[in-house]
This record gives sequence, structure tokens and C-alpha cells, in this order.
Amino acid sequence: MTAIKLDGLAIARQIKAELALEVSDLKRKGISAGLGTLLVGDDPGSKTYVAGKHRDCAEVGVESIRIDLPSSATRADVIRAIDELNSAKEVTGYIVQLPLPGGMDANEMLERIDPAKDADGLHPINLGKLVMNVSGEITSPLPCTPNGILELLRRYEIPTAGKEMVVLGRGLTVGRPLGLLASRKGVDATVTTLHSASSDVSKHLSRADIIVAALGSAHFVKPQWVKPGAAVLDVGISRTATGLSGDVDPAVAEVAGYLSPNPGGVGPMTRAMLVRNVVRAAQN
Repeated sequence: MTAIKLDGLAIARQIKAELALEVSDLKRKGISAGLGTLLVGDDPGSKTYVAGKHRDCAEVGVESIRIDLPSSATRADVIRAIDELNSAKEVTGYIVQLPLPGGMDANEMLERIDPAKDADGLHPINLGKLVMNVSGEITSPLPCTPNGILELLRRYEIPTAGKEMVVLGRGLTVGRPLGLLASRKGVDATVTTLHSASSDVSKHLSRADIIVAALGSAHFVKPQWVKPGAAVLDVGISRTATGLSGDVDPAVAEVAGYLSPNPGGVGPMTRAMLVRNVVRAAQN
């Protein structure tokens, strides 16, 4: 068996084409969608990530507003920039790029974001709405990576209802919100979240229909742990002596039914979902 590639790049292109039509429709109604980014400091990875967001916006016709502050920026400088983005009418959603320079409280800054403009979908109010709403339409922004994972499964017609989903990692950006999204009515997966204190990891994985690996531990998921035919999504990434590596051993491709590459799998879906949040905010 050779796993079918879950091509996040191709699906993200489809989604961006759909969003471009929605943006055109908004413009005909006199409504603009705009993404704002706040970058503090000179972290190379953050610079690349933010630049990619602005390229995505250009592709779909979304306006983009960029605020870059030096690493010497003070707490007051960052708060002032966040308040500016909160009040800017042309910004329908924005992100505060992490990490912030040392000594700055990231939680304080993230909580200052207007929840309606929370393009990452990780503001405590928006996560709280996700906890409280187990069924029905959610109009608040959804967490981008978990939503991208579920969209990738949906586009490849991989069933989730009644299926065993095992999530490796309990982080705020993937593991915890994915459990909430995947167990909602309409998705209906049975979710088990594993973490550093979990025992019998291989036992849990061996019965999973869907595995989402978001640990940041290179090649952690071994082929002998994977149920033949399972869908495996590789989210985590680590820097090793040979370069960047995902959480899934490449040999898993010979056992799994579906496998997302890393890079080129979940990452592009995360970016597409962020742009979708910005467009949905303009529509709402």
C-alpha cells in the first residue's frame, strides 16, 4: 500500500480561488476585506510567515495592512499598534505574530485583540464560544490549523463521523481546539488527545482511523503503530541535523491510506483558513 497524498497546496489553491470570488462579490457591494499583521522584531521565520500571509491576500484580492515594529519596541508601542488595528475600519481581521521579544507578555497582547478581528481564531472569547457551541453554525473565527485539518479531510472525502481520531499534542494552536472542533455535531469524531504524560501511545495509535501528529518530535509516529488504511496528518515540525522534519516517519506512507506531506500538507491549509477568517469577518 502507498498512501494517497493529502495535497494541502492543491486544496489551498482551490480554497483561495473560491475566496477570490467571494471577495469580488463583497467589493460589488462596497465591502472590503482586509488583513492586518503586527510583527515585532527581526525573527526570520516570523518575517517569512508574515510575508506569505500578504502574498495570500494579494492572490484573492484582500487588502493587507502591515505594521512592523523594531525589537526595541516597548509594551506601550505594541499596545498602541494593537489598538490601531482594532479601530482600523479597513482591517476585518489581523494577527499579532509570535514570538514577541523576550519579556513581553504574549497573552496580554493576544487578549487585547478585538475578538471579532481575531484572524487566528485563538482569542479566549472565541475559544469559549467553541466550547459552548457543540452544534450549529459558529460565526466567530475558527482556529486556523484545526479548521484546515478538517477541511483537508472533508475535501478528500475521508469520513469522520464515528471514527477514532487520535491527536498527538495538546497545544493551544492545534491539539486542544482540534478536539473541540472534531467532536462537534456534523463532524462527530471520537477524539483522544495524547501528550507527554500519556502511556500506551502505540496502543492508542494502532486503533486510530485518523492520526494528527502535532508534537514537534521528528519522525515520532512509526509505521508499526499505524492502522493499515488510516489517514495520517503530519503537523509538527522540528529542526534536525539533516534539516526540517515532520512528526511522521516517511515509512508510514507504506501503511497509511492517506498521508499529508510536511511541508505542503497542513501548512498551506492553515494559511488558507486565516484568509477565510478575514473574508468571513467582512461578510458578517
